[in-house]
Amino acid sequence: MKRNTIKSWIITAALSFSMSGMVSCVGDLDVTPIDPSVTMEFDQNKVFTKIYATMGLTGLEGPAGSGDIDGLDEGTSDFFRLIWNMNELSTDEAHCCWGDGGIPELNYNAWGASHEYVTGLYYRLYFNVTLCNFFLEQTEGKTDGESVAQRAEARFMRALNYYYLIDMFGKVPFVTKVSTENPSQAERAELFQFVEKELLEASETMKDPRTNAYGRADKAAAWLLLARLYLNAEVYTGTAQWAKAAEYAQKVMSTSYSLSPVYKHLFMADNNGSSVNKANTEIILPILQDGATTRNFGGSLFLIASTHKTKDMPAYGTTEGWAGNRCRPQLVKKFFPTSDAPNAETDQIIKAAKDDRALFFGKDRTLSVDDASKFESGFSFVKFSNLRADGASTSDSKHADMDVPLLRLAEAYLTFAEATVRQNGGATAAATDAINTLRKRANAKTETSYTLDHILDEWSREFAFEGRRRSDLIRFGKFGGNTNYVWQWKGGVKDGTSFGKHLNLYPIPENDLNVNNNLVQHPGY
Repeated sequence: MKRNTIKSWIITAALSFSMSGMVSCVGDLDVTPIDPSVTMEFDQNKVFTKIYATMGLTGLEGPAGSGDIDGLDEGTSDFFRLIWNMNELSTDEAHCCWGDGGIPELNYNAWGASHEYVTGLYYRLYFNVTLCNFFLEQTEGKTDGESVAQRAEARFMRALNYYYLIDMFGKVPFVTKVSTENPSQAERAELFQFVEKELLEASETMKDPRTNAYGRADKAAAWLLLARLYLNAEVYTGTAQWAKAAEYAQKVMSTSYSLSPVYKHLFMADNNGSSVNKANTEIILPILQDGATTRNFGGSLFLIASTHKTKDMPAYGTTEGWAGNRCRPQLVKKFFPTSDAPNAETDQIIKAAKDDRALFFGKDRTLSVDDASKFESGFSFVKFSNLRADGASTSDSKHADMDVPLLRLAEAYLTFAEATVRQNGGATAAATDAINTLRKRANAKTETSYTLDHILDEWSREFAFEGRRRSDLIRFGKFGGNTNYVWQWKGGVKDGTSFGKHLNLYPIPENDLNVNNNLVQHPGY
């Protein structure tokens, strides 16, 4: 793989200069115009828009042209697609039958420092951090109401990207200014403190819950990310912070956000709200998608097309069917712990599971992924759809309208439940109520108490294929270094085998190590 760079042009209409040459994350970002006589122009609103757009677009010209990140197929350079692949394919939930470069290594937990998805996500996150740094530098000192609000959101977005760097890469370069200097490498705990501080301070001036424009972050987004940060504090810093995780989860639960009455509506084309679909009352931070105006081969199109094929499956609202991602049997068994899942269509499986979240398609499928290269080997997961709940037409027959629910209220319920159980050394009535609230929404049987193992399974049932499973397994001690929990093809062995604890972190990309002497690779790589 050639050296990655952040390509020129953050956004043509916003900046008159190129931002190129990033081969050592943001440290080598050269923002000096080639011609010193060129005047740098800054369009505040357009750069602010680009900060959000980096989550849902891959470049300046649509799905294939002038991508933000060099050295990687533009479609795979999408923010959420990269996160999804690295947090799902490496776990007990998803397996991809494609032989594309980088995919088998994720399927079989065999990646290294030159892995293209590892490198791609690293540069995508630092591209986003750099954009936020640039915006904050250019607006420093502005006190008008709109600038104050935008700066708070930019700080939140920078913290969000640093959260993913902490979670996935651990000890990484730390930069808050656009500079040509090679950045130093910060300890994971130091980055944790930075993200915590940024979120706490930004939330003070962010808009109140549900008062900001849909698609923009508000106080609830900051609180929910804080709850997630605290829930994983023991992993990130060595010190648990269960009480704070529960506190901030409860703050989110107490807002005017409310659970979508229908689970599957969260993942349909009108999840931004319609006469029928009320999912937008639950979605706290979406990645906005519109088939007519925000086209790319990541985001919701990836979620839908990669889990479907155009033949022998029900309509799902797009002509694209890539037939790639399917379920490992362990995910299906979360819904069928004591019985066999039927090889049937989705409605029959939901009825048999007695859980609306069992959105599997098993007709002409095998439960076991016996043939790793065959899409029909393994159940399909049809959670995501470009159909509208109200039956209306979507904006495009190919590209998707479904917004990706990056942060949603249900996370607060499970965070509160888990943190409370851990804090109290066992189930509490409040924790049980929180879990049962979600299970009632799914028309699933409620229980009188839940153990931590039950809660881990509930995370999977509620959030399967939403790009977070790896983090949950690590927090529960069931990922790298664990020998007591295996899944099919874990460690590259069909029946599953353990792999090294060092794989709980992704490596610093080899490219960055080669050009920045301040960086040290994680042990084990």
